[in-house]
Amino acid sequence: MGDFLIGMVAVAALLIGLPWLILHYITKWKQSPTLTNEDERLLDDMHVTARRLEERLQTIERIIAADNPDFRPSMPRREYPESDFRNNDYARRD
Repeated sequence: MGDFLIGMVAVAALLIGLPWLILHYITKWKQSPTLTNEDERLLDDMHVTARRLEERLQTIERIIAADNPDFRPSMPRREYPESDFRNNDYARRD
């Protein structure tokens, strides 16, 4: 009798519990918020601002390095593609 009861609980857990758990997390996943157009624009603005600040920092480091030969820049310089980030198009990229 005990083995039969354990078997029934295991079968019930597999046939009821597992699909319920999977469907529960699928609905939670679908209800989770996604990025809006405004969020994407804000991220683009922050990216452009970060690139401008990095460019300014590199300019300041070049000026300091020209005045003080012992100066070492804090980070290695990164080169960006040929595109000018000041003329950034804020249209959504799909």
